[in-house]
Amino acid sequence: MEEVSLSLDELEALRLADEEGLHHDYGALRMKISRATFGRILREARRKVASAILQGKALQIEIPDK
Repeated sequence: MEEVSLSLDELEALRLADEEGLHHDYGALRMKISRATFGRILREARRKVASAILQGKALQIEIPDK
């Protein structure tokens, strides 16, 4: 099965915007990044999730090695 990988930043942006319902301004503040960067991360995360759902791909969360 093909996989789509989400970074931890993408997962956090999804959580803040879609689960907590925060506007981009507040999500960006919580992640300590600019509003534009938050928007780009969120847009890419949503694209990946949509691709996984619509194309039957597995969704994998990237956890960096310590």
